[in-house]
Amino acid sequence: MDNLHVHLTLDRPATYQVRVPGCLDEAWCDWIGGMTVAVGNDSRGDPVTTLTGNLDQAALHGLLRRLYSLGIPVLSVTCLDCGIDLTSEAG
Repeated sequence: MDNLHVHLTLDRPATYQVRVPGCLDEAWCDWIGGMTVAVGNDSRGDPVTTLTGNLDQAALHGLLRRLYSLGIPVLSVTCLDCGIDLTSEAG
């Protein structure tokens, strides 16, 4: 846990990947703060959208709240800068 505090702070941006089910197209880029949108498939062949971008904790929280308000479930959140998966993938 001490290593996490060295790399991750509340005010310093970090690169995150947020995975959601379904297909979000490039039109969502402006709405989600210019994050990169990539659509792929999970192990069952279902579409999964991966949002990748540089966010501080407040922006990450805002993104998750926006997804929640639209009824879009979150499959996972991964901090790429610190190598920690912050959620478990829903099965």
